[in-house]
Amino acid sequence: MKLLKRLSEAFGGSGHEEEVAELVAAELKPLCGKVSTDTLGNVIGVKRGKGRQAGRKRIMLAAHMDEIGFIVSHIDDKGFLRVHPAGGFDPRTLMAQRVTVLGKGTHRLTGLLNVAGKPIHLQTSEDRKKDLRVGSFFVDLGLPAETVKKKAEIGDRVIWQRGFTRMGDCVTGKALDDRIGVYVMIEALRAVEGNRHDIYAVGTVQEEVGLRGALTSAYEIAPDIAIALDVTLAVDTPDAEAQSRVTELGKGVALKIMDSSSISDAKLVREFRALAEEHEIPYQLEILPRGGTDAGGMQRVRGGARVITLSIPVRYVHSVNETAHKDDVQAAIDLLAVYLSQ
Repeated sequence: MKLLKRLSEAFGGSGHEEEVAELVAAELKPLCGKVSTDTLGNVIGVKRGKGRQAGRKRIMLAAHMDEIGFIVSHIDDKGFLRVHPAGGFDPRTLMAQRVTVLGKGTHRLTGLLNVAGKPIHLQTSEDRKKDLRVGSFFVDLGLPAETVKKKAEIGDRVIWQRGFTRMGDCVTGKALDDRIGVYVMIEALRAVEGNRHDIYAVGTVQEEVGLRGALTSAYEIAPDIAIALDVTLAVDTPDAEAQSRVTELGKGVALKIMDSSSISDAKLVREFRALAEEHEIPYQLEILPRGGTDAGGMQRVRGGARVITLSIPVRYVHSVNETAHKDDVQAAIDLLAVYLSQ
């Protein structure tokens, strides 16, 4: 999983996905007849089908390249950075984390994300009752204010800093949402044989802030069938109720029934289930109460498209320790490759 490691550790906050896009384009070029980048920054690879022109469908794959992060909103007189979120955060995951600030688009600056206020040793009982909010955090770059202002400015992107590693039967790191979907897309394309239909493999931008890249690229492609590749919640840790699990690690790729942004095409769900059972690929069914994927954007463009999301179960989503089971990743690759090879 060397490619997944490179994807996970790359810098790619929403609206600044260029580093990831370069990796994706380089991997797609040997697999596709044409690779391009559109105005918004989506990377689009086209693998033409071998079927008759009149009967070929357009199948769009979408995996988003961006990760949740922050944008510098203020630099104070001491050189501390205030940040605005670009994506959804649980404030409890932010305490004492390391971040990378892309200062003025050039400088890679390591910083510490900390909550404003007194250390615990000095807090009163009233201080400890205050709600923790994303807006309470600041970034300490460990530099004098004058140096900070030379290297950083309002609008700079900030992402978590964390390495990718193997852990038992799993892999863990930052930005598996959704670099693991990008990885599945690329590896499935490697395995495709004799596809009859045209495949459009898209690394999308700005999913975490509103499915924006999926909307614009799907409008241009006008797919007949659109498949989002993304992560979903594996809520199988201690004290999680059975009815709230969504998915479980190690039980296979998840076929999404619905989420907040889309309802999957029922015929597509049945088709993917039948293929999984025929080829003995483990799968599970998923209903996500909150959250959405690029399927929600692709479903709505022009006259609409038939959509489904193939999800990789992940524990600790939107944290630096996003964790996936290697078998679930392989199941997603295998199932997508079988479908595309038809």
